[in-house]
Amino acid sequence: MDILGTSLRVCVGDLDAAVGVYERLTGTEAVRFQRGPVAVAAVGCFFLMSGPEAELSVLSKVTATLAVKDVDEAVADLRAVGAEIIAGPLPTPIGRNLIARHPDGSIFEYVDRQGD
Repeated sequence: MDILGTSLRVCVGDLDAAVGVYERLTGTEAVRFQRGPVAVAAVGCFFLMSGPEAELSVLSKVTATLAVKDVDEAVADLRAVGAEIIAGPLPTPIGRNLIARHPDGSIFEYVDRQGD
């Protein structure tokens, strides 16, 4: 599996206030979208998330988001090392994703830009 990049997840209480900080630090403009009841802003390598506590408590368990060439290839490699696929692969507006628990207990999201 080729890992193309990593994004860090940050849960924030005030998305509008946080966006300005991260835009200044990264020198990039935020791209905003909704993921169910959670508002998300992608700023550089950060995913800022704000929303109901119940939703954020689940999302905050994911250590990071890893961009890969192909989620199907990631599934094969993850299973080969004993990881558990706990969600997906599922289509998203920009490709497909899955969430996996590694044998050490770490949880990661894997995303690609492939359509189904």
